[in-house]
Amino acid sequence: MKVDVLLGLQWGDEGKGKIVDVLTPNYDIIARFQGGPNAGHTLIFEGSKHVLHTIPSGVFHDGIMNVVGNGVVIDPCIFREEIKKLVDKGVNIEKNLLISKKAHLILPSHRLLDAASEQSKGKNKIGSTLKGIGPTYMDKTGRNGLRVGDILSPNFKEKYDKLVEKHTNILNHYDDFEYNLADLEGDWFAAIEDLKKLQFIDSEHYINNAMKANKRILAEGAQGTLLDIDFGTYPFVTSSNTVTAGTCTGLGVAPNKIEKVIGIFKAYCTRVGSGPFPTELENEDGERIRQEGKEFGATTGRPRRCGWIDLPALKYAITINGVTELSMMKADVLGCFETIKVCTHYEIDGERIDYFPFDINDVEITPIYEEVKGWNCDLTQLTNLHDAPSELLNYILYLEDQLNVPITVVSVGPDRKQTLHRKSSLNA
Repeated sequence: MKVDVLLGLQWGDEGKGKIVDVLTPNYDIIARFQGGPNAGHTLIFEGSKHVLHTIPSGVFHDGIMNVVGNGVVIDPCIFREEIKKLVDKGVNIEKNLLISKKAHLILPSHRLLDAASEQSKGKNKIGSTLKGIGPTYMDKTGRNGLRVGDILSPNFKEKYDKLVEKHTNILNHYDDFEYNLADLEGDWFAAIEDLKKLQFIDSEHYINNAMKANKRILAEGAQGTLLDIDFGTYPFVTSSNTVTAGTCTGLGVAPNKIEKVIGIFKAYCTRVGSGPFPTELENEDGERIRQEGKEFGATTGRPRRCGWIDLPALKYAITINGVTELSMMKADVLGCFETIKVCTHYEIDGERIDYFPFDINDVEITPIYEEVKGWNCDLTQLTNLHDAPSELLNYILYLEDQLNVPITVVSVGPDRKQTLHRKSSLNA
């Protein structure tokens, strides 16, 4: 048995949590392979809304094992609060959640470093969520980090103090940054004690043994391809590999063990924080999408920047990830438009291109659009695509033709029930 991968193809917030939740009954194990509590995977079912930050999105299904992989970074305080909410909803966390011993820990001083660094940038802020994720990954690659398995070490406190000493020396170089680390440490160490009650595993052995036992595994990504540390809109990116290759390093899965790659994209585009966004709409249409789509960050609450769909960027993401099938999210949001625009090319310095270039930060990009007739109606009550307006079906076929990858799922609302499955002609 091989591993299927589900990930975002834009700047995050595509709706990955919902699709993982919908697909979970087809799997035995859901495993997060990168990112941290900057993720906000929203699930809506039975009239309730649930937002997961670190825990995999299969957690609400009985009999499904959820694994936090080695590529994830964990803030014990946020993790504890997330678990508390799940326990209050009747989820048996101790039974269905496993944590890799190799996952790195976010310290209170990591969050302080994040805040100090962002403050010092002034107008050039990256748009960090200030969760301490970047500094934690820096310590990981700098071979200074603390891992979940270290919690069980008799000299854990000594390791902690050594790393914090390094952090305070760095913090002392930031002018006008005030902090009180002691105020944060009590809660953090209490959360560490709670973390000890959970199951720690050698996740790479667990995942590979599960494959040998023919267990069905879905690897869940966080953020989106255009935020990847290598392939995203650098430097306005996250600190991990959000692409398919991140599954290999974030779970210990060999490349030849990847099977399906399910790419998630919105019927339009959004972005949170700073960074280039070629199709951004800073007008009434952009605000209309924001309000109709309730485009505000699940983790930060920040309003998302909104724009039309960007095919050069989407084709790039599909290529980088080896996407085998697509899920189109939030088709219902565009129901308020008579005409929908699709960016098919960029114009840079008078040249028209249809690919995603090295640098879109310091160049002036003019998006070239084609117009598609909108469906201009409410889709949220649809129960199958046979009853869908022809304009929606034409939009799906248009995108499939442009992207050359089948669109197998269309979402027409936030609830798990508002998910329509489709047999694409490209699968024939």
